[in-house]
Amino acid sequence: MDERILHFTPAGLGHMEPEDALAFQQHVIGRISLAADVAEGTRRRFEQLRHVYRYGLLCYDVFTMVGDAALLVFEQALRDRFIEFHKGVVPVRDSQGQVQQLAVRDYADFMTQYPRNSRIQMGPDRQWERFTGMLDSLYRWARCEGLLRGERNRGAERAVKELRNMVAHPNGYHLDSPVDAARTMSDLAEVINQLWGHPTPGGRLYPAPIERSVVAIGWSDAEGRIAICQAENLHEGEHAEGWTFVLIQAVFTPGEAEDPELWHFDSLFENTAYPCDLLWGPGTQNQALAWLETTTATVDACDHLDRVFLLRYDGQQLHMPQRPDVAAGMDDDGQPGTWFAVRADFPADAFSHVRALLEGNASQHAASGECRGCHATTLTRGTRAQALAAAERAGMGTKPVQPTDVRTPSWAPRAVTITS
Repeated sequence: MDERILHFTPAGLGHMEPEDALAFQQHVIGRISLAADVAEGTRRRFEQLRHVYRYGLLCYDVFTMVGDAALLVFEQALRDRFIEFHKGVVPVRDSQGQVQQLAVRDYADFMTQYPRNSRIQMGPDRQWERFTGMLDSLYRWARCEGLLRGERNRGAERAVKELRNMVAHPNGYHLDSPVDAARTMSDLAEVINQLWGHPTPGGRLYPAPIERSVVAIGWSDAEGRIAICQAENLHEGEHAEGWTFVLIQAVFTPGEAEDPELWHFDSLFENTAYPCDLLWGPGTQNQALAWLETTTATVDACDHLDRVFLLRYDGQQLHMPQRPDVAAGMDDDGQPGTWFAVRADFPADAFSHVRALLEGNASQHAASGECRGCHATTLTRGTRAQALAAAERAGMGTKPVQPTDVRTPSWAPRAVTITS
């Protein structure tokens, strides 16, 4: 056994006995798998790499070979999904405007028949878009068809393309660790599974919807304290007079998944990392317990990728992101200014993008469309009605809701003064 592998333990760098190192690395690679309906060619290449990964215990250089080879499988997965998506028949419009149906066996057959400078249909509107057949076009096609998602993942996908090109056109020497190889294999599995419509539970790139449950937040202005617990445990604590409580649907499972920003909950503005809904409150602990006794607490799941946020700039201050349905329920007279509709995975990403635009960084941030300077896409800029229309086109609900105006005393601002 290569002695270098003995230093990689579940707790970080250290030392393991050979048999323990073998068991650990088998566990690491064994938990990475593909969905059952992934194309056979992609599956076999992936299983080949999983099998070879184990030989890194005997020859450390194998980890580098596995990591490099995995970067090439990204393209094969996109090619296989492209053929499956079109069910073997690809509509093509050539440079003369003539449309033909290409019957193809596989991607190599498609590229042989595909006329140069042609276009294929992409997206929900089936627009004719230029397609070169190369990796960049395949990623763009997968994005247009909604097979890949997540604003932050756009940067990860660009990095994969660049790393793949470095492997295909090497310049120099590099050595990967088992951690590097396992991370690449894990990312590869997430991308492949997402292409076939299967998000990964607890995934790093394309996570499955996260479970939400009923959560109690309480605070005391006099004591300057905030407490959070699962609603089912609210009866265990006895709080003095002066404590205020709300019940919300939120991501809070200690030890598994916790929203790190729950302390800043605001019913009108998106301060938390994951979507939260106000269920009841504010009120006392006894009132909260009484509501829980008469109401069936439910567990649901939320998808936090590719959300749409609305932000208002009143000429001096940029207000925090809001959900479209909450913005639609606000009083018209009290909402003057310019509204932005922004697609992002997290509200902080949307806020940072709009703030950069308003502070004069338009050269680094796109004022419309996909921004390559950050993890956001500007859908529109204009009136509130225009922002709501853009959110609706993006598939977000805009039916007005008017939640009770309540927020924790965490001093999270609702607006920030902009200096250009």
